[in-house]
Amino acid sequence: MKNQFPRFTVLTGKYGSGKTELALNLALRFAGQGEKTTLVDLDIVNPYFRSGEKAAEMEAAGIRMLMPTFALTTVDIPALPAEIQSVFETPGDRVLFDVGGDDTGAAALGRYAPSFARFREDTVSILVVNCMRPLTENVADILDLAARIGQRGRLGIDWIINNTNLADRTEPAMVEAGEKIALACAEKLGARRVLTAGLPEILAQCHLVTPILEMKRYMVPEWMVEA
Repeated sequence: MKNQFPRFTVLTGKYGSGKTELALNLALRFAGQGEKTTLVDLDIVNPYFRSGEKAAEMEAAGIRMLMPTFALTTVDIPALPAEIQSVFETPGDRVLFDVGGDDTGAAALGRYAPSFARFREDTVSILVVNCMRPLTENVADILDLAARIGQRGRLGIDWIINNTNLADRTEPAMVEAGEKIALACAEKLGARRVLTAGLPEILAQCHLVTPILEMKRYMVPEWMVEA
């Protein structure tokens, strides 16, 4: 895990793709390996399921947390603080960017395009796909999403993570079908790597050809918790 990811990891995807869950999992793993880690919540659109909600847990694990000013408040338009730019000037830090869903959220990413260009060889831009979610159920829809994110975010897609799931109703066949779609998309996009993420107990039942990322669930809303 430690050597699989470069210094800067950018996670993009449609709402419900699980990119925030992945961002939290990766940040905690990097920090657990003794790496100085920063998690940047770049979601200026979606008030729900954002990594900033777990700021206290991240900071307790030694992870530096940066997020839009006024995030998690009732202010309509959060602003990106100047401090976010500092991650490009601090040598050696491992940095993850949790980018807001689709092309609207990717507009915030585009603001840092010159900085990413400077460190392009040490940056990986990852499209997270959940093929059980609307508008990312097939190759055509995912390619359209990737094109819009790339245009607004000014950063092409390097990897794809298949995070196909249906929460507690996930079945291995869903994950396997998602992998096939992700591989087809990677071929069309020229993405050089495909990974599959999921809960360990589900991945253990799957027949996959891609490397796996075992996940722990952190973003569980109250309405999913049984009384």
